[in-house]
This record gives sequence, C-alpha cells and structure tokens, in this order.
Amino acid sequence: MKVIALVGCPNVGKSTLFNRLTKTRDALVADFPGLTRDRKYGRALFDGREYIVIDTGGIADDAEQPADLTARMTGQALQAIAECDLVIFMLDAKAGLMPGDYQVADYIRKSGKPCAVVANKIDGLDPDYAGSDFYALGLGEVHQIAAAHGRGINVLIEDVIAPILREEGPLDSDLPPADEEDEEQGRSPFAKPVSAWEQGYEFLDNVPADKTGGGFDWHAFREKQRADIQQRLGRTAEGETAGETAAAADKESSVPFADLPVKFALIGKPNVGKSTLTNRMLGEDRVVVADLPGTTRDSIYIPLERDDRRYIVIDTAGVRRRRKINLAIEKFSVVKTLKAIEDCNVAILVIDAHEGISDQDLSLLSFIIDSGRSLVIAVNKWDGLSAEYKDELRRELDRRLGFVDFARVHFISALHGTGVGNLFDSIDEAYQSATTRHSSSTLNRILAAAVQEHEPPVSGGRRIKLKYAHAGGYNPPRIVIHGNKVSKMPDAYRRYLINCYRKSLKIMGTPVILEFREGSNPYADEKPAQKRLTQSKLRQQRRDAETKRRYERAARKQERSKARAIAAGKRSGAVLRGKA
Repeated sequence: MKVIALVGCPNVGKSTLFNRLTKTRDALVADFPGLTRDRKYGRALFDGREYIVIDTGGIADDAEQPADLTARMTGQALQAIAECDLVIFMLDAKAGLMPGDYQVADYIRKSGKPCAVVANKIDGLDPDYAGSDFYALGLGEVHQIAAAHGRGINVLIEDVIAPILREEGPLDSDLPPADEEDEEQGRSPFAKPVSAWEQGYEFLDNVPADKTGGGFDWHAFREKQRADIQQRLGRTAEGETAGETAAAADKESSVPFADLPVKFALIGKPNVGKSTLTNRMLGEDRVVVADLPGTTRDSIYIPLERDDRRYIVIDTAGVRRRRKINLAIEKFSVVKTLKAIEDCNVAILVIDAHEGISDQDLSLLSFIIDSGRSLVIAVNKWDGLSAEYKDELRRELDRRLGFVDFARVHFISALHGTGVGNLFDSIDEAYQSATTRHSSSTLNRILAAAVQEHEPPVSGGRRIKLKYAHAGGYNPPRIVIHGNKVSKMPDAYRRYLINCYRKSLKIMGTPVILEFREGSNPYADEKPAQKRLTQSKLRQQRRDAETKRRYERAARKQERSKARAIAAGKRSGAVLRGKA
C-alpha cells in the first residue's frame, strides 16, 4: 500500500488537503499556524485502490513556542518523509516563497523521495502567475490547487497520486471492458462486481470501520478471500456439495468480526502524561511530548499489536475546566476528546499523582460512565513519591472513587515504564467483561438466588415482585428485569442486584446497567378499590342524573304537544304547512 506524506511550513493547508483526500473531517482545520503537531494517518481510496495519507506539522521555527517542541514537530515530519513513497510539498501561493520553504526543500532533497510541489490557496489569484516563484526551489512542476474549495484536487490526484498507485497494479479504470454479456445486462463496461468488503468500507477517525473486513491489512484480507473462493470452487468441483461450501464460507467470513482490534483512549487533564504513556506503550516517539500543557491538540489513532492481540491507542488532548478554556482551537480539541471517548471500547483515565484527584477528573469520569464505556484508572508519576504521601493518596482514591469500585486502579510511571504492562491485562479484562454474552437462564438463576438471599422491599403495603431477567444489550452489559411495582425499586436494592450480577458473572472494569420493566394490568379498572366513590362524587352523579331526566321530560312534553296539534289539524281539515 502506497504512503503519501503532506509536508510544508505551518498554515499552508496540509490538514485541509488531508481531509479532502480521505473524505473525512478527522484533521482539525483552523486559520491558526502550528495547529497540527503529531503525525496523523488516514486511509484514502481512489479508483479501487487504497493508499495512506500522512498529515504532518509545519517545519519552521516559531518564536511563540519552545524550541524543543519545534524540534520534535520537525522530527515527526522527517519521520513521515522517511516512511512515505511520495512527498507532497505544499506551499502558500498567497504568501509566496518563504525562508522556511528552502529548509523544507533541503530535507526533501536529502531524503531522495519523489516530490510534487503543490501551490495551495490560488483562489482569487491569476492562474498564470500563482505559484510561479516556487519553481526556484528546483523540485519540478508546480501544481495549483485550492484545497478549501476543492479546486484542482481531481487534477492533482490524476497527475500526481494515480501514477504512484499504478506501480502496485492497474486501477479499475485501466482494466479492459467486460464481455458483451455484461453490456447486454446494462452493467458498465469498466465496472467490477461490488464485493462485501467494498460495501462495508467506511472511515472512522483514521481507522476504517470494521464492518466486513476487520483487522488492519486489508490487501492481505482481500487476497486471502480470493484464495479461499478459488479453493472452495476447487472442492466443489471435486464433489463437495453447495451447502457445505456455503457453510464454510460463512464460517470463514465471520473471522474478521471476531478479530476486531480493541480501542482504548487515554483521557485526562493537560500535562498528566498521556502522550508519554502512548509512546511508552508503542515503544517509539510516535507523538510529540513536551513539558507544556496542551501539547496534544487532536485525537491520534495508532494501531498497536502486543502478544498477538491488536489494539488501537487513542491519544487525546487534555480537557481543562470550561471557565479556563480561552482559545477556540482548544474547544475543538475538547470536542475531539469527547468523541474519542464515544468511539473507544475502554477509556483509561490518567491522573497526576502529584496533584491528586481533582474535580475535573471526576467530571471526565462521569462522562465516561454516562457514555457506557469500560474504565481503567491509571495514576501516573508514581515514582519519586514518599511512602506517607502514597498512603494518603490511596486513602483519598478509596474515598472519592468509591462509586467506581468496578474499575482497576494502576499506579504507573509512564516515563520509566513502571506498571505500564499491567494496563493491558486490565484492558483485556474490561473489554471481555463488556462484550461477553450471557444466557437468559444464567441471568434468571442469579436473580432467583439474589431474591432468595435478600427479598425486595415493601412499597405501598405490597412487596415488590421480580419475575424474570434477560439480556438487553452489551458494551456495556444491560440486564432487563421484569416484575411488579418495579418503578418503586429503591437505589439501594438496585445496587445490591448489580453487585450480585457483577460477582456471579465476574464482570470487572465495565458498568452494569439494570433496566426494570413493568407490564400494564388489563384489569386495573375492575378492581373494587377503584370502583369506590366518595360522597361528593355520588352527589354529583345524582345531580347529573336529575338534570338528564329533566331534559328528557321536556323533550317528551314537546313531542306530545306537536302530536296533539297535528291531530287537531287533521280533524278540522286544515293543512298545517311546515309543522308536519
């Protein structure tokens, strides 16, 4: 799979082009230099072939940020250049040639990678002169685009990206036309059959949605799928029945669903060590780390494989209290962090041991629980603390985190790696607890044992009755309990049932949601207690009946008068017009 890196000075439109190529809104975009700091990978699809796009931070000196942070951002961009097959060097056509552009050009020449110079922001400029000064860099032809409005993107893909993709093989448009039978049936002569893999291909924050493929190596999965089809066709030709072939196909197609990676997000306040922990887990300097709050501004999705188990690490931006958020870009970072919590399977709340647990940590913890995500708590910067302070901090955690007693608490040091490996055991335990299916018979046996040990309380003179239970969903586990007067169930007994299910099913690291349902009584209106009327209602009924009788007597009297008048007219021979 080909890799394309977008490099250049700050605020030239690299993230905007990244979103255009990947057809997503994953990369944060704003008229703000130095917004992107980490390498961000995304998958793109053109003419039936995939490729990877890398969005990088700007390569230029910035007096407004520390030199160490600038050097780390430059290192991230150089790493992207080393990994890619094609470098797209983006420049600002409105700003013209800047001193930092020569520095970027030197990096690209030293790498020896193929390069395409792209002049962005040409809208409103004369196309004959826009970006003409960029030929002075000596890197070849200059391609003109306006990434924000989509101008020139298709031409850029056809002239620059498509030739690189053809090195792996022909594109769909390069294939010969189909046979005459396909044309007679109304199919396009260049169209190929749409497979289940293509129908399920979607993007989600730099990681394709695992709907039909699963895993990471999509090319390998497709080749294996084709080989399996040929093998099954060969077995069918040797005498295997069609039913056996279909059963084998269903069994093999279900493998990708069973091998989905576990997504876990690192959540916490700024400068608690989330990026350091990410690099420690990956074993490399994958994201920018600096002793500066707010270094990470976007959610970075990174694949990880450990002990034959696949994960996706999500490094998120730190979330401060709302009244302390001043910059508009920080608001977008908070939104991306909250979205990462909803996307992940397990959330790791990182707490600074030096600061202890704060109200903001509890707010993030509340959002994680409300989202229904599994939880693991990591107390970072544990090294270098005195024994007395450690004991005091443990007591504080026990006191303030008593409502999340289902979550594992780890005391780690991301800088030195102490206790980091144990996090994966808790992640696997929490994910397995959240996704394991339980039969209705098991849930009913646990409910019967819990009721037998401690009966539900009495409400309104009658005891609450619990009839049966069944599963209502997973991730997080949801248990539905049917009964009578369950709407009056107190919270204490609800927590008792949750603890019984958690202990019996060995659920750890994920919340358990109980949902009580009460059926309507079809004979509710027939109960004697609801037929009894008060004296005031009885008097009102008598008054209504008397009024009704009076109206009926008046109507009968009027009818008799009308009948007598008609009879008198007939006897006298007079014609009563209009009264008959």
